[in-house]
Amino acid sequence: QVNLVESGGGLVQAGDSLRLSCVVSGHTATDCAVAWFRQAPGKEREFVAGITRRYVNTQYAESVQDRFFISRDRARNTVYLQMNSLKLEDTATYFCAGNSATSALVGVRPEQYDYWGQGTQVTVSS
Repeated sequence: QVNLVESGGGLVQAGDSLRLSCVVSGHTATDCAVAWFRQAPGKEREFVAGITRRYVNTQYAESVQDRFFISRDRARNTVYLQMNSLKLEDTATYFCAGNSATSALVGVRPEQYDYWGQGTQVTVSS
C-alpha cells in the first residue's frame, strides 16, 4: 500500500508563490512516478506536472510551463510542486498521484495512477 499526503496549500494573492509537498509512504518516493493534478469546481481533473520514477524526466501542462516546477527529495520521500506567479485560474484542489511505472514518459491521464492523496486547496485571489 502506498500513501500520499499533500500539504502546503492556502490562500494567496495573484503573483505570489506556494510550494506544495507530497510525502510518499509505504514506498520510497524514488520508486514511484508522481504527478500533480488539479480540479476546480465543476471541471474535470487535469494534469499539472509529473516526474518519472527512474529517469527523473519531468513534464508540465502548457498552462503552468515556466511557472511551476516539480522536484523530488529522495531523503525525505517527498515530491514538491513549486508554484510561482500564481494566477486566478490556478485556483483548485491539488492532488498528488503515484504509480510504479518504469516508463521514461510521464503519465498525464488520471487513470494511469494507482494511488492518490486527499488533496490540498489552493486559492488565488486578486
